Amino acid sequence: MSMTVNRIGHVEPIPPGKKPGRSEQVGGNDRTDSINLSSDAMKKAEMYQIVELIKAAPELDDSRIAELRQKIDDPSYLNEKVIKSTADNIVSAWFA
Repeated sequence: MSMTVNRIGHVEPIPPGKKPGRSEQVGGNDRTDSINLSSDAMKKAEMYQIVELIKAAPELDDSRIAELRQKIDDPSYLNEKVIKSTADNIVSAWFA
């Protein structure tokens, strides 16, 4: 048993190198793509970054905190050298 399919109307063949349904070339226009984010999306992205920074931070050590509090309470500990070193560490952490 064989089946025959009859044409419905006249169909032009697609010329080589051309896709059907395209009437103009891609490229050559001066339009650029852009994305606009809502303020809500910007806030969520900022919160995501903060959460990721917190997750990456080292664990707090209660004994180390107690040691640092004891040092700070000692009036001889806070001298010019310690203050400068601390300030340098803070600045390098922010700009590194």
